[in-house]
Amino acid sequence: MSAMTTIANRLRRTKVKNRNRIGADNQYEVASQWQLMWWKFIKHKMAVFSAAVLILFYLVAVFCEFLAPTLQDARYSDYKNAAPQKIHFVDPNKGFQLRPFVYGMSEKVDPNTFKRTFSEDPAKKFEIYFFTKGEPYKLWGLIPMERHLFGLKNPKDALILMGTDKLGHDLLSRIIYGARISLSFGLLGIIVTLILGLVLGGISGYLGGVTDTIIQRTIDLLICIPTIPLWMALTAALPRDWSALQTYFGLILIFSIIGWTGLARVVRGKILSLREEDFTMAARLAGASDFRIIRKHLLPSFASYIIVNVTLSIPGTILGETALSFLGIGLQAPVVSWGVLLQDAQNLETLAHHPWLLWPAAFIIVTVLMFNFLGDGLRDAADPYK
Repeated sequence: MSAMTTIANRLRRTKVKNRNRIGADNQYEVASQWQLMWWKFIKHKMAVFSAAVLILFYLVAVFCEFLAPTLQDARYSDYKNAAPQKIHFVDPNKGFQLRPFVYGMSEKVDPNTFKRTFSEDPAKKFEIYFFTKGEPYKLWGLIPMERHLFGLKNPKDALILMGTDKLGHDLLSRIIYGARISLSFGLLGIIVTLILGLVLGGISGYLGGVTDTIIQRTIDLLICIPTIPLWMALTAALPRDWSALQTYFGLILIFSIIGWTGLARVVRGKILSLREEDFTMAARLAGASDFRIIRKHLLPSFASYIIVNVTLSIPGTILGETALSFLGIGLQAPVVSWGVLLQDAQNLETLAHHPWLLWPAAFIIVTVLMFNFLGDGLRDAADPYK
């Protein structure tokens, strides 16, 4: 009797497994292209992790005023080029405590080299509070607020978790504010590049003839010029009396004018292979306009590739802005971006004494790596042959 029961249980489990397998197969058969891409993407653990990190970074950029402990222009005049403070949880007198705190700093001057250094002063203890009142600001330039995510009870006391620069600015706050400029630069730049690449590449591939020749020779001309010298030349041509906002959008336009060529070439090749397909001929016979055929039928056929291309192009735009700002010909102070912050790290002697000035470079490296990992995952998910 027990043997019969065992056999029956095995048969029951086999039926359940077969039913689940058939259900899964049916699910894949009726799934759309985007659903298949999503199922493949979530299996790529590094890409999913990268997407989460990038979402976190962009949330920091959106709410930078609230997240930064001080304002971007706030200065601690008594703590210029001060090293980062250490966060403590153990008080020598009270033992372990849940509320973190930092010690104040005392300045020392070396009588031989006249080098100024700062050391912890245990006599001054400052506890860190969350959702505390600080310097007033306007969230997104619209909503007046005083609450910061964290800070000290007295906003005048120094909280410098990543050190300060030569003017006494809190580096952590400026990195958080700089995320808004640098990360948005990559997104806005790639949007303009995407529009130019899709429109011009689509027209070139679909119409052909003289139009195709003109667009392709223009692409050849732009590609044969070294990118960085071309960036520098066009950036130097921007009027010096432009405001920071005008310079920002001027740089975006420059990067887009140069960066659309690669995408346009790929779009042209894809459309050349698709414009004679049956669905394209059917749309043409139905009376659809050329623009509608390109927009509604051809471009969606390789939308997955476009997404991957955009994802991999964003870090290049961010690095371009960083390079120009680092060289002093891109964005300029008082604008705060990661590239502008790195201007203080040009001097090797300064870096030897104040290595924390390289913190913006760490955030740039992490951002670029995360975008590349994300693009790698999207490329694998969009590959129809995998």
